[in-house]
Amino acid sequence: MTSGTAFLIGTPEYFLKNKGKVVVMFRQGGDDVIKFRKKKRFPTPEHEVLPEELQSHGQENLCFTSDLEQNQLKLERIFQGNMDMVYQYIRKEGEARWLILYFSSLVDEKALNDHIIAPLVAASAQQEQVASTSVTPWDDQIISIGKTMTVRKVADLVQLLLNGHAAIFHKDHDTALVAQVNGIAKRSLEESSSEPAIRGPKDGFIENLNVNMGLIRSRIKTPRLKMESLTIGELTQTKVVITFITGLATETMIEEVRRKLEQIQTDGILETGYIEEFIEEYSFSPFPQVNTTERPDVAVAALLDGKIAILVDTTPFVLIVPMTFWSGMQASEDFYNRKSISTFVRWIRFLFIVMAIFAPPLYVAITTFHQEMIPTNLVLSIASSREDVPFPAIIEALFTEIVFEALREAGIRLPKQLGSAISIIGALVIGQAAVEAGIISAPVVIIVSITGIAAFTIPRYSFANGIRLLRFPMLILAGTLGLYGIVLGFIGIVLHVMSLRSFGVPYFSPIFPLSLKSFKRFVTRPPKIKKPSPH
Repeated sequence: MTSGTAFLIGTPEYFLKNKGKVVVMFRQGGDDVIKFRKKKRFPTPEHEVLPEELQSHGQENLCFTSDLEQNQLKLERIFQGNMDMVYQYIRKEGEARWLILYFSSLVDEKALNDHIIAPLVAASAQQEQVASTSVTPWDDQIISIGKTMTVRKVADLVQLLLNGHAAIFHKDHDTALVAQVNGIAKRSLEESSSEPAIRGPKDGFIENLNVNMGLIRSRIKTPRLKMESLTIGELTQTKVVITFITGLATETMIEEVRRKLEQIQTDGILETGYIEEFIEEYSFSPFPQVNTTERPDVAVAALLDGKIAILVDTTPFVLIVPMTFWSGMQASEDFYNRKSISTFVRWIRFLFIVMAIFAPPLYVAITTFHQEMIPTNLVLSIASSREDVPFPAIIEALFTEIVFEALREAGIRLPKQLGSAISIIGALVIGQAAVEAGIISAPVVIIVSITGIAAFTIPRYSFANGIRLLRFPMLILAGTLGLYGIVLGFIGIVLHVMSLRSFGVPYFSPIFPLSLKSFKRFVTRPPKIKKPSPH
């Protein structure tokens, strides 16, 4: 390599776009020689937050100096092309005393002005100078921000600035004082839109991790509640928090959650669904092995049951592990209403989950292969309704199911004011028109409508999606093999569910292995046992 002074050219966006290709300019005498290094991806997770400038030639250990302009130049080379990066000097008698750096899009500028800039301006106007032996006195004497720290390495400061901190340099110090002044806009606490409840707390998680941690901490007031933090995503650097209660959650499960999260290697995490796919063992199963919730009371109830919650920054959904078949059928209101009402509602859910899977396949199998099982009057009624229908029952049912799912999806994607109206009117109009045109029969419309309603009774959205998906293979088996196909499909579903594990816990746990006490607990809502009075 030609000897001389080398420096780097290019913005962080250039390095990402060109997959790490770096342009290096060597200055030799009065000539500039441009060389291109080979493409190089970020080598290890330890350097995942560092721009290419800091990874080259071991500059990840590059430190600051007491020269404010040199410190600014180092950061400008890293953050060039970012118009929201602010470099602000505070001067006294024309001499730069302090340099403040921050991203205007990430900090609370009012807090920055009130607690950092204004006190420094006032201090610089005073005749006495601040002691220059350490930056620590700034925290005590001038800056009124609670959470501060000192940083010496450029790489450490880069990450802190990208997380919404502000850095303050003093002309006589080679370290930066970093203050936390995060100011990303967040919405207020609202009721969960995905898990509405008539009775129970009305607050829901939001996209701010600190707020979500506070919602859990305010409900469990014990030092046994632990919250461990880690960062996932080479580019997004998403903060993830593992929450559990020591003594209730097993050490084996806690270690398993830590291990699976630490093994995640990806460019970014935008939602909990990303993490769910990485940590579940059976990704092709229609049944989710990780529960999700938007309600703090559901997450707290799971923690009190010995489970582990995973909170992810920038999303209101919290992951709960392990998940079982029975937790997918439970709603928070089961524990807020009276025992008899909750038990009745649970039995309704169990009945309708069977209808959600088997109602259309049974109709297709019986009307196609086993007409002798239907009472005579009902057979005549079905036959007269299907007299003008040109398609077999299997095609008729599949077509109706697909149209119903399309209307359901359209109702979700349309604006809130139009979604429900369009889905209801569309189902009525299309269903009535299809029956009158002789494309489908009225019994199929009734069966599919009942099946759709049955799927809505399942409390967990991800669990209900798996049940919806099972209808289609069951329809095909029923249309080709009749009741034998339904029996084979049922056996396959049972064997699959029995083989599932969620973080080592059987999916049908704790009922299987068979336990009468656990069976009564999950099929009915047991009464709360009063503790004996100490008096």
